[in-house]
Amino acid sequence: MKRKFLKGLACVFMVSLLCGCGADQGTKETTSDEKGNQTDSTDKTKITMVLDWTPNTNHTGLYVAEEKGYFADAGLEVSIVQPPDGGATDMVASGGAQFGVDFQDTLAAAFGSDNPLPITAVGAVLQHNTSGLVSLKKNGIDRAGKLEGRSYATWDSPIEQAVLKNVVEEDGGDFSKVNLISTYVEDIVAGLNADIDSVWIYYGWDGIKLEQEGIDVNYLPIADMNPVFDYYSPVIIGNNGFLKENTEVGKAFMGAVRKGYEYAAQNPSDAADILLKAVPELDKELVHSSQEYVSKQYLAEANHWGTIDEKRWNAYYSWLNDKKLVEQDIPENAGFDNSYLGE
Repeated sequence: MKRKFLKGLACVFMVSLLCGCGADQGTKETTSDEKGNQTDSTDKTKITMVLDWTPNTNHTGLYVAEEKGYFADAGLEVSIVQPPDGGATDMVASGGAQFGVDFQDTLAAAFGSDNPLPITAVGAVLQHNTSGLVSLKKNGIDRAGKLEGRSYATWDSPIEQAVLKNVVEEDGGDFSKVNLISTYVEDIVAGLNADIDSVWIYYGWDGIKLEQEGIDVNYLPIADMNPVFDYYSPVIIGNNGFLKENTEVGKAFMGAVRKGYEYAAQNPSDAADILLKAVPELDKELVHSSQEYVSKQYLAEANHWGTIDEKRWNAYYSWLNDKKLVEQDIPENAGFDNSYLGE
């Protein structure tokens, strides 16, 4: 369910985004600055929330918060939009949206540079990394080392390939003998049945889809192969300027989002129906099965939704620093803030 560089997404939103769709009070015509701030005197504070990809069960809590009136109760009018070609991160950083969905691994480039992007992770959608490597069971890739001599569909990220190299070599394989094929696998079933032996997927969507298709696979969770890879994936990010100047609004938004995800954690079937009501083109059976799985991941062992554990956050970025996978070392505790979640 990770962000893909899909063409044509969010075209209907681009005019409003170019004009600025930051926070404003009500329905008056306004303009936005580089921090995404807009002000006028009417009732509701407008918020734009940009997704990382097309709507799916990673996003259910947002739609629950809208449907159940949690946003309205918090004095907010929230627009949930799909990402432009540049992605959610750039849109939030530029002030085109106040909040968005991203992933700790892809955020590394935003934080580890001479000019870090002005964004902060303010809540974890899932408590653990539910991604991993999948292959057809008949291929016998039941350990990472067995990727040696096999093909793997890569999105050509240096971090992605460094992680893959680590798990393959730690399991005794020769990473140089993995056949890296640069391709985007849109249809996981078709991809595995074609010329791709292994793909990195998020189990909560593509893994469930494979189950539904009755396809026997081996699935190797990344976090199980090296604990440092139990990073946060995905997270909700906010624009730093907006958060600084509108702290209480940020807390109100994240409080409503938290209620939405905690409701979805406790009521997966109803939450799935809410997502389907908002996005009726989704496959009903897939959404319900995915929601049953993902709802257990929203909180896991955490006391409440959204908490980011500093040790796990720092461990992953320390690994990236050590491997020189970022331009500049990411400082300890940089890039996240739990204070918007409430007690």
